Amino acid sequence: MSESAKRYVQIMDTTLRDGEQTQGVSFSPAEKLNLAKTLLEQVRVDRIEVASARVSSGEADAVRQIIDWAEGRGLAERVEVLGFVDQGRSIEWIRSAGGRVLNLLTKGSERHCRGQLGKSLEQHVADVRACVGRACDAGLTVNLYLEDWSNGYRDTPDYVYRFVEQLADTGVGHFMLPDTLGVMTPEQVEAAIADMVARFPGLCFDFHPHNDYGLATANVLAAARAGVSALHCTVNCLGERAGNASLAEVAVNLRDQLDYRTGIDETHLARTSELVEYFSGKRIADNAPIVGADVFTQTAGIHADGDRKGSLYHSRLSPERFARRRKYALGKLAGKASLAKNLERLDIQLSEEQQQAVLRRIIALGDSKKTITTEDLPFIIAEVLESKDYDHAELLACSVASTMDLESTASIKVRIEGDIYTAVGSGNGGFDAFMSALARVVKKRGLTLPRLTDYEVRIPKGGRTDALTECSIVWQTEQGELRTRGVHANQVFASIAATLRMLNIVIHRALKRAAAEAEAVSD
Repeated sequence: MSESAKRYVQIMDTTLRDGEQTQGVSFSPAEKLNLAKTLLEQVRVDRIEVASARVSSGEADAVRQIIDWAEGRGLAERVEVLGFVDQGRSIEWIRSAGGRVLNLLTKGSERHCRGQLGKSLEQHVADVRACVGRACDAGLTVNLYLEDWSNGYRDTPDYVYRFVEQLADTGVGHFMLPDTLGVMTPEQVEAAIADMVARFPGLCFDFHPHNDYGLATANVLAAARAGVSALHCTVNCLGERAGNASLAEVAVNLRDQLDYRTGIDETHLARTSELVEYFSGKRIADNAPIVGADVFTQTAGIHADGDRKGSLYHSRLSPERFARRRKYALGKLAGKASLAKNLERLDIQLSEEQQQAVLRRIIALGDSKKTITTEDLPFIIAEVLESKDYDHAELLACSVASTMDLESTASIKVRIEGDIYTAVGSGNGGFDAFMSALARVVKKRGLTLPRLTDYEVRIPKGGRTDALTECSIVWQTEQGELRTRGVHANQVFASIAATLRMLNIVIHRALKRAAAEAEAVSD
């Protein structure tokens, strides 16, 4: 089937209205404007719902700014505002902000109608008809939310049928069917919407899901199969309680699972998710489908090996489709293929022996850090390739404690040439305390630690606070300057690793010197 022949389903994003019902989320007018531009122009959703009427002056300002921008691009009819049956006050609020579309909230269940409004179906219908007529006279397009429709359809379907029948001739554009409390299963959604579509073939129906049972995306697909015209969603599943359906999940599943068309530009989904994450202050899980930080990262070495031998672990969800990149995690589960994939990306060539040495170091570091990034890899390679793995001294145990306004302390247990030593030191910071303790140990061996002349700590460019740390230290020894480096997830322990490498070299030199002197005496 050609692309143009495929069924088209509209996407209405309500991040800026329903998404703000997430606990602790409130977008500023400037943030709303930027997100509206991104959603309409880049992601290319069909419609956006941007506010609730009569909330605040700031909300009115946000709507005004969005409409002013949208008018210049012919998009004003795609910007919608939630309003209420309130004797025309919502209509005036929307008109004064320049709005063109009213999404009118009505009661889609008899329980809500009688329990919340204290009115009969006929009374509520009369109020709604009057409100719709007033809005149309004011030049607004009207869509209708049937709040609590899912419970209304289950408990009193006759109320739902009569309600829609008596409003079908009012010129309402979309009858929007919310699963307000997220209580429906996919089977129930499909059956209910198929019934509504068949019963009212001349009307356009939207489905508005909620995710209380974790079924929002599945329910969206069921609604689409049942013939719904439009689907509602939010970026990053924002919304009241457990949220709405994810825009990214909805768009991708409609395309891949149902072979339907939407207007969505998938290459902007991840960036939009990051923008909403930043503006909302609500972080998404690293394993969130499509947009999560880790969803295109292979961790197990066997998966990297399979990809190397023929893309055996690839699917239609390719990272390139979303302007992202596949990654191969480096850590204790990494294998030779994972390392090779990362070396290819960095255009670094290592011998088989060097790769084995680097992989051993990666696995060791993986025990103390969840993952090691490609950006960490040059630090590890440099450390491994420059190191001389002498085994004269080994740190068996170490505890470093730092407290504000008090000296730091370090307790260490060290093996030197088969002998075990323990010591405690204090100092100005954790590393200084460690050096104090180590000095006590080497003194017992008749050694003196060389003077530290330079100390540098780095993380990879663009690294995060949990990035690997590289510590490079220059020591002044009798033979001249000695530079050692250590790599660790913890800055203090990176410094300690660099110091232990120095100690091993110093001891090795001392042993060589002693052996040479002994040989000279014997001669």
